[in-house]
Amino acid sequence: MSEMGSCLCHLSPRLLLSLLGWSLSCCPFLGAAVSPSSGPRVRPSYSFGRTFLGLDKCNACIGTSICKKFFKEEIRFDSWLSSNLKLPPNYLSCYSGNYSDDSKSWRPVEISRLTTKYQHDQSDKRICTSLIHTKSCSIERALWKTERFQKWLKAKRLTPDLVQGLRTPMLRCPSQRLLDRIVRRYAEVPDAGSIFMDHFTDRDKLRLLYTLSVNAHPIMLQIFPGAEGWPFPKYLGSCGRLIVTTSTRPLKAFYGTVPEVAADLALQLLAILESMANNDLNYFFYFTHVDAGTFGVFSDGHLFIRDASTLGIIDKQEGSQWMDVQVEEKDIFSCLVTDCQSVVPSCNSIKRTQSLSMVCAELLSKLLKKTFLSPVQKKIDEALNICADSSLTNQEIVLAAKELSGILKPLRTCDSHFTYRYPDCKYTVSP
Repeated sequence: MSEMGSCLCHLSPRLLLSLLGWSLSCCPFLGAAVSPSSGPRVRPSYSFGRTFLGLDKCNACIGTSICKKFFKEEIRFDSWLSSNLKLPPNYLSCYSGNYSDDSKSWRPVEISRLTTKYQHDQSDKRICTSLIHTKSCSIERALWKTERFQKWLKAKRLTPDLVQGLRTPMLRCPSQRLLDRIVRRYAEVPDAGSIFMDHFTDRDKLRLLYTLSVNAHPIMLQIFPGAEGWPFPKYLGSCGRLIVTTSTRPLKAFYGTVPEVAADLALQLLAILESMANNDLNYFFYFTHVDAGTFGVFSDGHLFIRDASTLGIIDKQEGSQWMDVQVEEKDIFSCLVTDCQSVVPSCNSIKRTQSLSMVCAELLSKLLKKTFLSPVQKKIDEALNICADSSLTNQEIVLAAKELSGILKPLRTCDSHFTYRYPDCKYTVSP
């Protein structure tokens, strides 16, 4: 028996199932579980068309940086492993797939939309009816003529007034430093490393504006890459209205898991929230909403933020005075996917422990529910109840989170199956 086989034999059935389950896809569209490179090469019978990818709406789209890989079959949907090789349904928000650089070695990826196809369609109709006063139109031409985009065309630098009124949480409290970082690291244009948009074509500007207006998730992944230690999956590129990122499994798949896995994931969650509130760049990240799909787990057991669409950013270095002192401008870009009439809290009203209370109430309470023996479980539940109570003071919530972390640390095992932190955990003082 191999060393791996021998090791697996000594694991409890529950832990074995949990560990093996980490490799499963989170996407609702699941294909055949075979390697893309296995079997003879079959000439595909699929036809992309521009509609499925969203290229018919470009440049009111995300970008085109990874289109060639789709058409060269270096990105495949899991359905292409079946006999018919047809495209999956176009109404899904997320698809599982495979990505290759050499057509021999493959790795799993997620292919997803910024919002549902229905929401995209409704948004497109709203653009036509409000701007052109017809049921259908050229989305790109309609947006091109807007007052906001005309300002973007003339701009040399992305400034707070150009994003004023956009409803994505990332831009509720924009600083010039944050906007400069977006321009410098925007992956859908040739890298110029400049804070000025001289290297942006007019179409590049529309794509960036559209993405920031609909869902800033891909921008967040580009400007705070996992390679630099940020807790986000890798952004691989976009084609039309689809983006491709590294594969994940949502946190909700681990509800009811074994104690050692639950403790490990809970501690990672608390550590992420701490790093997002206190980091070397002096940005304060906060969630406006969390659910079971907000966080995900890599195959090595490493937890990260799977969906950054509800993350807001406050610049602790430059402040957030921009949005609080101006009358908020609203236009078609403010209402592409959200209700632009709703009142958005001011930057100064964001509580320091907002994310912590949300995670304790919505995620940790389910991840840690009835998982441990009675005396320990009681202490965990008591700490969670305090941590989840947003009416309490920041100090009370923070102390409860620290107490919860102290309870969980001794329950965290140093095991080779937790690849992301092994064998480093063997040489640290605390497990």
